[in-house]
Amino acid sequence: MKTTIEIQNLKCRGCESTIYNKLVTLQNIKELFIDVNNSTITFDYTLDEDIERVKYTLFNIGYPILGEENGLVTKTKSYISCAIGKLKK
Repeated sequence: MKTTIEIQNLKCRGCESTIYNKLVTLQNIKELFIDVNNSTITFDYTLDEDIERVKYTLFNIGYPILGEENGLVTKTKSYISCAIGKLKK
């Protein structure tokens, strides 16, 4: 099955790199595509629980789903994740 989710704090290729590197390691997540311009992530998954694991992983690295809380701590995590992504490119 395929889904697209819209996230917050996705700003650049550094963010994209970090998100990709985290999500590509999750079991049952395939065909991962990140659209920086639209702040969306599209992927194939096997079980409904897979979507929840993606959302949980994204939140923990500072990229909550659109509509979820996006406070100072979450935004700070996204800046750090972005910087790490830029360094690992």
